[in-house]
Amino acid sequence: MIVELGHFALILAFCAALVQGSAPLWGAWRGHAGLMALAPGAALAQAVLILIAFAALTWAHVVSDFSVQNVFENSHSLKPMLYKVSGVWGNHEGSLLLWVLILALFGLAVAFLGGNLPVTLRSRVLAVQGLIAVGFLAFSLFTSNPFLRLDPAPLDGQDLNPLLQDPGLAFHPPFLYLGYVGFSMTFSFAVAALLEGRVDAAWARWVRPWTLAAWVSLTLGIAMGSWWAYYELGWGGWWFWDPVENASFMPWLAGTALLHSAIVTEKRGALKSWTVLLAIIAFSLSLLGTFLVRSGVLTSVHAFATDPTRGVFILLLLIVAIGGSLALYAWRAPTLKADGLFAPISREGALVLNNLLLATACFTVLVGTLYPLFLDVIGGGKISVGPPYFELTFIPLMVPLLLALAVGPLMPWKRADLRGVLSRMKAVCAFALVVWGLAWWFSTGASPLPAFGIALATWIAVAVGLEYAERIQLFRMPLGQSWRRARGLPRAAYGMSVAHLGMAVLVAGVTASSSWQSEVIRAMAPGESQDIAGYTITFEGTRQVNGPNYSAERGQFRIFRGGEEIAVMEPEKRQFFVQTMQTTEAAIRTNLLGDLYVVLGDRAESGAWAVRLYYNPLVPWIWGGCLLMVFGGLISLSDRRLRLAIPKRRPAPSQAQPQPA
Repeated sequence: MIVELGHFALILAFCAALVQGSAPLWGAWRGHAGLMALAPGAALAQAVLILIAFAALTWAHVVSDFSVQNVFENSHSLKPMLYKVSGVWGNHEGSLLLWVLILALFGLAVAFLGGNLPVTLRSRVLAVQGLIAVGFLAFSLFTSNPFLRLDPAPLDGQDLNPLLQDPGLAFHPPFLYLGYVGFSMTFSFAVAALLEGRVDAAWARWVRPWTLAAWVSLTLGIAMGSWWAYYELGWGGWWFWDPVENASFMPWLAGTALLHSAIVTEKRGALKSWTVLLAIIAFSLSLLGTFLVRSGVLTSVHAFATDPTRGVFILLLLIVAIGGSLALYAWRAPTLKADGLFAPISREGALVLNNLLLATACFTVLVGTLYPLFLDVIGGGKISVGPPYFELTFIPLMVPLLLALAVGPLMPWKRADLRGVLSRMKAVCAFALVVWGLAWWFSTGASPLPAFGIALATWIAVAVGLEYAERIQLFRMPLGQSWRRARGLPRAAYGMSVAHLGMAVLVAGVTASSSWQSEVIRAMAPGESQDIAGYTITFEGTRQVNGPNYSAERGQFRIFRGGEEIAVMEPEKRQFFVQTMQTTEAAIRTNLLGDLYVVLGDRAESGAWAVRLYYNPLVPWIWGGCLLMVFGGLISLSDRRLRLAIPKRRPAPSQAQPQPA
C-alpha cells in the first residue's frame, strides 16, 4: 500500500509540475496576477508529493520489500542498513527520483525565499523549473518507474553492485546531483531573463548564490567520487579521465566560468550575453552527463546502461531543453547590451581571460569525451581517448589560467597598471622561483616541469596572502587599524581567498602525486620484504574474515622505517556472496606528506600473492584543496550580500531619527 501511495504521489507531482510550468508562464506574459500567484503553491505541492514518493521507495528498501522490482534488483536481506538506504539512489530509477526531488526542492527554495524577486521574474523562473520537472517526471513515470511490482514476490534480492557498497559512493551521488540540479536554477534564471529581455546587475546578484551553491555541491561530489576511486578500485590513482568522470567535470568548468562572469555582470554591467550563455551551457552539460550515464552508450560502474527507450527519451529532453534555450538565446541575446566599459588590462579583463581559458578547457574535454562515441556511431570503430590527450590539451590551458589567478585579484576594476601590479609581485615571483629551484633539486635532476607545478602552486598561495595583506593594509598602518579592516571585510572576500588557496593546495597535490609516485608490483610470499620510498614492507600472510554479505582474504603487512616498526596495514580481497564479484580494499597509511598504499591481488599456485605497493607524495593535498574550495564557497554563501541576494536593510528616511536643531 505504501508503494502504491508513492506511485500515486509521483503521478500527482507530474500534474503539479504541469500547472507550475504553464499557468505562471502564461500569467507573466498576460500580466495576470492570479495565474502568477499559482507558482509558489504548485512548487510546494510538487515538492511535497515527490518527497512522499521518495520516502515510499526508501521504506521499501529499508524493509526489504522484494515484491518491488527496484528493491529486488538492487538490494538483499544481508546488506548493511547504510547500503539499503543508499541503494535507493544506487540505480537508474531511484537516482532519477532523487534528481527530481532535488529539482523540486530548489524550486521550492525560490518560491519561498525569493520574495525579493520581481513577481514576473519569479513566476518565469518557477515555470521553467516546472517544465524541467515535467520532462524528468515523464521520464520516470513512462520509462523508469521505480514502483513496479513483481508477482510472485522473490524470497530475496540480487544485491547492489559491490563496488557501490561503500560510504564514499553512498554520499557521492546526492552531492553530485545537488550540483547538477543546482545549475538548473541558473538555467531557469537565464531563460526567464531572455523571456523578459532584461539582464542587469540585480539579475546577476540573484543568480550568483544559486551558482555558488551548485558549484560547491558539485566540487564536493567530484572530490568524493575521486576519493572513492582512489581507495576502492585499487589502482593507486585518483583520476583517469573516464567519460563518466568528464561528465561531471565539464559542468564544473562551465560553472566556474559562470561564477566569475556573473561577478563582472554584477559589478560592471558587462558580459551580460556571455553570462546568460554560460548559465545555459552549464546546465546543458549537466543534462549531457545525464544522457551519457543513462543512455547505454557508456559502460562504467557509474553508468546505468539500460534499454534504448530510455536513451531516446532523454535525448529528446536534451534536444528540447538545449535546442530551445539556445534558439531563444539566439533570438534575444542581441538585445542584451553591455553597459560597463573596461580596458583589457583590468580586473574585468583578467576575468574575461579566466572565462576564455575555462571555456576552451571545457571544450577540449567535451571533444575528448564525445569523439570516440561519434566515431563509433558513424562506423569508424572503437577507440579510446585517454590521459595523454587530456594532458597535452588541458594542462597547457591551465598554466596561464593559474598564473592569471594570482594577478587578477590585485587589479582594480575598469583600468589597471600591469607594470605596477607586477612590481608589487616581485617578492612573490622571487619566492616561487626559489621554490622551483629547490623542488627541481630535490627531485634529483628529473624534468623541471613537475617542479614548475610546485612553483605555480606557491605563486598562487603567496599571491593570495599578498592580496589579503593589501586589503587590510598590513604593515602600512597600525596593527589595530589593520585588524579593524580585517573584521570589516565582507565574507565573500574571505571566501574567495580560501577558495583560491584551495586551488593552490590542489595543484601541489596533483603535481607531486602524478609526477613522483613510486610503484612496485611483485609476487610476495609470507615473510618476504620490499623497500619503497624509504619504507620496508614485510608481508606476514593472510587470514580469512567474514563480513555481513561477503568473505575476504585479509593480508597483514608490517611497515618499518629506519629499522623501527611504525604500522601494520591490512588490505583485503573480498568475495561477495550474491553477485559473486570480487573487490579490492586497499590499505592506506596517510599523513600530510603522502600516502603509503598497499593492494592485495590474486594468489598464485606457489602460495605467493600479487601485491601492488605505491607511495603517492602529497596526494592528501588533492582532497584537502577541494575541501578548502568548498569551505571558501560556503563562507561566501554566508555573506548576506550573496545569501538570497538580500542587501542589508537600512532604515527608511521616514523612520530615521530626527536630527537636533
